[in-house]
Amino acid sequence: MKACVGWRRFLFCFPLIFILPHLFSVLELHQNQAVTDSPKEHTKKFDVQNSSGDDAPKKITRKFDHLVLGPAAGEGLPNRLQCRGVKALNKTHFSNPSHPSSVGDGIAFVTVFTIYNNSPDALADGKPSNLVTVGNASYSKPERSMAILNVFINFIQVRMPQSNVIILTDPESDFSLHQNRVTVLPIQGEYSRDKLMLQRIRSYITFLDIRLEKLSQEQGRITHFIFSDSDIAVIDDLGQIFEKYQDFLVALTFRNNKDQPLNSGFIAVRGTRDGILRARTFLQKVLEVYSSKYMKASRMLGDQLALFWVIKSDASFDAKRFSKAQAFIKEIGGASVLFLPCATYNWTPPEGAGQFHGMPLDVKVVHFKGSRKRLMLEAWNYFSSSADISDMLCLILKSGRTKYDF
Repeated sequence: MKACVGWRRFLFCFPLIFILPHLFSVLELHQNQAVTDSPKEHTKKFDVQNSSGDDAPKKITRKFDHLVLGPAAGEGLPNRLQCRGVKALNKTHFSNPSHPSSVGDGIAFVTVFTIYNNSPDALADGKPSNLVTVGNASYSKPERSMAILNVFINFIQVRMPQSNVIILTDPESDFSLHQNRVTVLPIQGEYSRDKLMLQRIRSYITFLDIRLEKLSQEQGRITHFIFSDSDIAVIDDLGQIFEKYQDFLVALTFRNNKDQPLNSGFIAVRGTRDGILRARTFLQKVLEVYSSKYMKASRMLGDQLALFWVIKSDASFDAKRFSKAQAFIKEIGGASVLFLPCATYNWTPPEGAGQFHGMPLDVKVVHFKGSRKRLMLEAWNYFSSSADISDMLCLILKSGRTKYDF
């Protein structure tokens, strides 16, 4: 360089040989950091807005008051629903709801439901600030519960039109239903929020006692029972369970979860005298375990923990069987118990986006547990307008891990 001619200029320029590379390295580092930070910021925004997909944050505190859709889990996997937008590219395997189940016996769904519409909190929920809007309707908290119950019944009547619905409730509950093939049966008990899960088992047992009495008086057609939560959507004919697996008396649903593999939101009971007696004995044992071991979890999960305790207490039972989504039958406490995979018979949106790897094409039940009741109402509204069950399932699947305001 001409600027460095002479020894004095050489001494002045010599340190630049060491300083300039360092300056360029620092500049390059800042540029790389800026490039790296930008995608992270964009990804974070995408995850919050869509709140679905396998890379979503584990803890999402925001709950949405409108539908939020993201990627559909199970893309490219065989035997999984494939979607483009909310349009199904392949069709799920359903029986024709226009024809009665091939099972000669009747089917009745039994659910426990109560409404807290006389409390001060319920009255306050009627304020405009506490209303939620789904589609063209606005609901207070009691009205939300009724809307969910009505949608539960609607799905059953569309997919299994020959079945009945029996609602076990607190005699003090004040609500009315105007739908065919629906019976409201008051049963005395403790229906407070803290004891509702415990009361549910007691109500099931009381109902089975009532059925035993009627069974001795009735002749002919048998009615099988499916005890379920009211936040489920029946997608296909469940009467086929009783024909396909003719040796079971009680049926439960399971998933690959070490601590809580059983979900109490779906229990099927064969309607024979032996089936009802064995189911009653089984549930009585669950109630005893619940009352003695899991009262600290009485508001939630206690029934499921007690259910699993009864099952795993059988010395010959191998809990490793829950790791494979395949139905199996096991003798438990004198009752032949059928274990059905949740992936088909108790599918949930978060597990569908996670361990279930999408939605199986033979899904029978969708369970909107937790903060997904809005999605249940949105799904029914969509189905009512489109009449395409597979497209509706794409809408549910793409909601993935999204949590809603109720």
